Amino acid sequence: MTRIDHIGFAAELAAFAQLHGPITIGLAGAGQMGTDIVVQAALMAGVRIGAIGASRPTRPFEAIEMARHPRDTGVVANNETAIDRAIEAGRIAITDDLTALTRAGRIDVVVDATGSPEIGTLLALESIRNGKHIVMLNVEADITVGRYLAAEARGAGVVYTGSAGDEPAATLELISFAQSLGMEVVSAGKGKNNALDFNAVPADFEAEANARNMNARILVEFVDGSKTMVEMTAIANCTGLVPDVPGMHGPAATLDNLAQILCTQEDGGLLSASGRVDYTIGKGVAPGVFCIVKPRHERAVERMADLKVGPGPCFALTRPFHLTSLETPLSAVRAVMHRKPDMLPLDRPVAECGAVAKRNLAVGEILGRIGTEDYRGFAMTWHEGRAKHALPLGLAEGSRVVKPVRAGDLLTHDNCAPDQRLNVTRIRARLDAADAVFLT
Repeated sequence: MTRIDHIGFAAELAAFAQLHGPITIGLAGAGQMGTDIVVQAALMAGVRIGAIGASRPTRPFEAIEMARHPRDTGVVANNETAIDRAIEAGRIAITDDLTALTRAGRIDVVVDATGSPEIGTLLALESIRNGKHIVMLNVEADITVGRYLAAEARGAGVVYTGSAGDEPAATLELISFAQSLGMEVVSAGKGKNNALDFNAVPADFEAEANARNMNARILVEFVDGSKTMVEMTAIANCTGLVPDVPGMHGPAATLDNLAQILCTQEDGGLLSASGRVDYTIGKGVAPGVFCIVKPRHERAVERMADLKVGPGPCFALTRPFHLTSLETPLSAVRAVMHRKPDMLPLDRPVAECGAVAKRNLAVGEILGRIGTEDYRGFAMTWHEGRAKHALPLGLAEGSRVVKPVRAGDLLTHDNCAPDQRLNVTRIRARLDAADAVFLT
């Protein structure tokens, strides 16, 4: 085999690991994403999984076996001391105490792959309190209370970051590139992977989910558009880009005409103004992300057209892939090595992901999780959400219906009461109170 030397970031990681040993990740969650991370870390030089937190040990053991570790690699550990001993012995600790991950001295960085706004909030807070960097592969928590968690991390001198590989972080790479070149960012977003069905429910997707080794509820999160709304809200909250209309446009734009559709009306497109976030259901863009740019000088427009980027005056910069959880270890590594986030919310509110009822909801009902029969995500500007008293999507689970809600109506603080026992609810209430200053 031809020898290929490490270059760039790979060379940095190899040099760091040679001096300090491998970067050790504490992973919360062993579902589809968590299992991917366990497997991917086993393929990388300079990175290792030190511990996996899950409610039951079955999935972590399966993930360790799938990663082709020796049979005795996984060991149950009930507290942080046992976790440290396991890591020192070269093994992977398995625990049902997620907070123990944050207290273990041998853990350098924690990755949240749980998908729960409440668990993610608690895990981030405990990580920060215990001096651990935290990587959120949990966009639902981030769009709900990410600004608060980021501020807490800054105060503690640790890194809070979204995950590389998820569409928001991949899109931010393109936005940063365009801004560095002085281009106007007209819009940015993603191509939607799954067919879009706003009324999707898990019962209709059991067969497909089984074929894809997925949970049907999680699959429905993607199909009904909730994940797209969440991800576009996250991009907005990291950049200042906003949804052009509630729910966004979501046109059937392809790679060939993307820049001519998700541009401003002045340039022949759909958007009322520049600086928007949106998505497309057209073929050829998914599973990638895009940034529509407009060079600020006619010479640059001429050069980009000559280089076959497009006809202009707007052009689509695209990344044709995102590797989701396979890229997550890179964010963990950068947090430890460079103390820099890949994705960080601004310190002001920009967008809101609310929820729209999928069916008629009766008084007294307790709402289920995202991806069930009850509601779907719906993105809008923060000011629109505030004016409508929109209930954040991250607070919908466990909320009690207090006034009848018709299918298609927005869930609001007037017709639903979020679970006040949850930390995420209380923290969001504090953010909402403080955010009154942005209304003037």
